[in-house]
Amino acid sequence: MKITHLLIGLLLLNFMNLQAQEVISKRDTLKEIIITSTRIELPFKKDSRTMTIINAETIQNSAATNVADLLQQVAGVDIRRRGTGGAQADLYIRGGGFDQTLLLIDGIKMDDAQTGHHSLNAALPIEVIERIEIIKGPAARVFGQNAFTGAINIVTKKQLKNPVAINAERGSFGQTNASATIGKVYSNSEFIAHIGALTSDGYRNNSDYTNYNYFLKGTFNKNKQPIEMIATFFDKKFGAENFYTTNPTFNEYEETQNSLVGFSTTFQTEKFKIKPRIYWRRGQDIFLLRRNNPAFYRNLHITNKVGFETNASYNSNMGITGFGVDVSRVSINSNNLGEHHRIMANVFLEHRFHFFDNQLDITPGVAITYFSDFKFHAFPGIDVGYQLSESIKIYGNLGTTYRIPTYTDLFYRDPVTIGNPDLQPVEAFSQEIGMKFNRGYFSGSMAFFNRDANNLIDYIRPNTSQTIFTATNITEVNTKGFEFDANYNFKMVGFTQTLSVGYSFLDDTILEQNKELSRYSLNTLRHHFTTRFSSKILKNLTQNIIYKHAERTTGQSYNVWDASIVLTLSEIDFTFTANNIFDSDYIESGFVPMPGSNVLFGMRFKM
Repeated sequence: MKITHLLIGLLLLNFMNLQAQEVISKRDTLKEIIITSTRIELPFKKDSRTMTIINAETIQNSAATNVADLLQQVAGVDIRRRGTGGAQADLYIRGGGFDQTLLLIDGIKMDDAQTGHHSLNAALPIEVIERIEIIKGPAARVFGQNAFTGAINIVTKKQLKNPVAINAERGSFGQTNASATIGKVYSNSEFIAHIGALTSDGYRNNSDYTNYNYFLKGTFNKNKQPIEMIATFFDKKFGAENFYTTNPTFNEYEETQNSLVGFSTTFQTEKFKIKPRIYWRRGQDIFLLRRNNPAFYRNLHITNKVGFETNASYNSNMGITGFGVDVSRVSINSNNLGEHHRIMANVFLEHRFHFFDNQLDITPGVAITYFSDFKFHAFPGIDVGYQLSESIKIYGNLGTTYRIPTYTDLFYRDPVTIGNPDLQPVEAFSQEIGMKFNRGYFSGSMAFFNRDANNLIDYIRPNTSQTIFTATNITEVNTKGFEFDANYNFKMVGFTQTLSVGYSFLDDTILEQNKELSRYSLNTLRHHFTTRFSSKILKNLTQNIIYKHAERTTGQSYNVWDASIVLTLSEIDFTFTANNIFDSDYIESGFVPMPGSNVLFGMRFKM
């Protein structure tokens, strides 16, 4: 009987391998994706860092309608949302705070000097996203400030598959989404434009929102020296019930604006490439403690960041040298935080060595950063990778990372919260080892990591009898953990099916702090399991099922199921999305319960 079972198992594995071979060419395209979020551009397969790539096809099969919901499906990435539609969501990686993960748009740093609460306000509509590059751990040090635990780079599309796409959706809580995306290619230029509106009556008291997003990307002078332009504008208005307080008499309300304008070009020879860019990022935040009474308590913050950046690489017999400089001026004008500005300058250098017929790569590097209010700091590190075979690579990273306090950390004041102008920067020394496996139809990775942080910033009160929390550099915190990701493609009934699985475990010493005295540092994801099954049994019908399990350090544990169906008829897609199918009760951030079971019906017209 055991021999029979073994033979059946071998036959099944052989069958699955034969079926999977039919889709190897499709999966191998992932290997050739050039990672653009680092100074040294490399194919994904050759990179010796912990990275996750979410491509356009995965985005389409994610059952997500915005970037916040999409990233929430990635193990090791903790998106703490406060409702639907991405009204406000905080971005965490590997247990770091919302100010410790850097968001980039086409490589442009979107850090907000006011507070990391608004990082994802800059996230783009998924219709214009080509892929998302997620870098975790010490390898993210190359970006300097704010890439304390990781970085996420959103890469926009250069051209549209369909020149015109119109989307309309309607669902629970009065959700109404509408957008139009157009693209045009000319002999010497091309452009993509997008406009969208998302509204909802809200799933609980004072949780309505009205969001508008605008996107324009163009390439000009293509036949001589191409110049690329990107411009975005996002306007969000939303009820913020209990986002920051538990007082039932408050009707909190918030309006945010986020905009970006950038110009870049590339000069390239056989061995040398240089990519200069200029950019301007603006943020605005209006907060009312009583929605219908602005005079009771109103905060207005306006931030501006104007910068110039040049990244370059040089290929030689000794390997690839990457270097760059980034200079920017950041300012804030606020009725609460005051008027402040700082100059930031970052110089980066790294070199990738190759040994043993390119099987071994070693990349030491350093970033030196100057802040006009926190002076000079250096971030050395090293990445090492060894190609065991065509399919298997092992790697290790170590390095130092750093974050200066935000203006909210330094100067904010309300009846229960006080900033601290004497705060010191947060520092950490991180290490990890990992392995990647890729055989086309099956790919996977695992990594073990450790981070020793000093001077983490939290809002602390001296004892439980006090009601005022003060920004404080708390003691050393150690964070360690494990991550695993796998993707398997196989053929069934003549169509490609995809199964993705991810798991992350995190253990830190933050709970050694008295949780009754801390306001923000708790609630880390201890266990995070995600899986997605994208299937196709008919030519024009695609189904997607997403399952997420989360267990937080506060003891909260929950399971959430999402699903979507896409029916394609000629040039029209009919979509059905169901979130939190089994009506799980859970909270991701603060005191805000997430919505129960809800659905969204849509239609996409493409031509």
